[in-house]
Amino acid sequence: MALSFYPELVEAIPENYQGVEVCEVIDLWLKDHPEAAQECRTILKNWLISTRKKNASDIDFGGPGCTERIWFRVYGTKKIMEDLGSFSFLESSAIILSWLTPAQVHTLFKERSVDFSLAFKVEEGSARFRGSCYFDNGHLGVNFRRINDKLYTMEGLGIPQAISQRLNLRYEKQGLVLVTGITGSGKSTTLDAVIDMNNRDNAAHIVIIGHPIEYVHKSKQSLVRHREVGPDVQSFEAGAVEALRQDPDIIVVGEMRDARTIATVLEITDSGHKAFTTLHTSSAIDSIHRIVAEFPPEEQDRIRNRLADVLSVCMSQKLVPTIDGKLVLAKEILSVDPSVQAAIRNKNIGEIYQMMVEGKRTGMCTLEQDLKDLLRKGIITQQNAMNYANNKKRMQQLLSMG
Repeated sequence: MALSFYPELVEAIPENYQGVEVCEVIDLWLKDHPEAAQECRTILKNWLISTRKKNASDIDFGGPGCTERIWFRVYGTKKIMEDLGSFSFLESSAIILSWLTPAQVHTLFKERSVDFSLAFKVEEGSARFRGSCYFDNGHLGVNFRRINDKLYTMEGLGIPQAISQRLNLRYEKQGLVLVTGITGSGKSTTLDAVIDMNNRDNAAHIVIIGHPIEYVHKSKQSLVRHREVGPDVQSFEAGAVEALRQDPDIIVVGEMRDARTIATVLEITDSGHKAFTTLHTSSAIDSIHRIVAEFPPEEQDRIRNRLADVLSVCMSQKLVPTIDGKLVLAKEILSVDPSVQAAIRNKNIGEIYQMMVEGKRTGMCTLEQDLKDLLRKGIITQQNAMNYANNKKRMQQLLSMG
């Protein structure tokens, strides 16, 4: 027991209530006891501040899976934070509910999950987090992802100048840019770096559609607008369509989750705009296959041709453990030229890998080449180079070459 009001809260919950019913009682009880809600918010705020101090990317608590403990992910490793104590399922539910708005609580109880953003002021400025709340075996659980408040440069991410120029509105006015990778691979960090570069270098209008909004960009050279799915706009698809009527130069769609959103993003680039978006795929070739496969067979040739016309750059990435226990970005970069366009149109997607192998002059590389480079620099181990490679056979060949 860690919350001062815990016995009173337990007393308020009928013993036959379960799941959502219990959470509804807790939510109403907190509304009637604002001092208890404030205690909960203070505890959560302290935990979130702790993630910043410990360089943790995520915090998880609540539900049976967390065994009444607080878990952090630090440099890729999930671990219990013993110093933060133990909290019962009811206490965790109260702490979670104390920070949710009435609209978010309504969504949670109806859909059994809700995604949201959370921000508060700290000495350094502001702290932002992306929250995902859900039910775990009848109890509330939550994950908070810390939004990095540091913006990287293209050089800091190791992106070649030839690719940086293609990502920059100053040099290329239209086209589709994909940043891909599994959850937790740093896609948002890379995308924010690209947005910041354009914000600094171009007198333009950037519209960002996110779910939720993570890093908030202050307008510099560019006018930057942020539209969050839910509070500001109904969906990624709706936000993208509406953005076309808002005089944009760059439209950022947080994620392409379905065929309708993909079709809308292709339409954006067809209309002469520059679009940035993400996919949960681990390689450039997988990304192309994934986009095409989202559509019925009778539409796939048309989508393939449209994708060949508009795709500019695809960067797939992973965060790889380093020798000193941290994480480093490993990336695969495809820069689309006429040869790549022909391969996409003619269904010769397999040829694209070799084009990336031979495309260093234009900034291209395979993930295996980048892993080999990180190994050569003494940043990662040979075992991790193999573990994180997409093409194990090719990685083995590169390692055998010394």
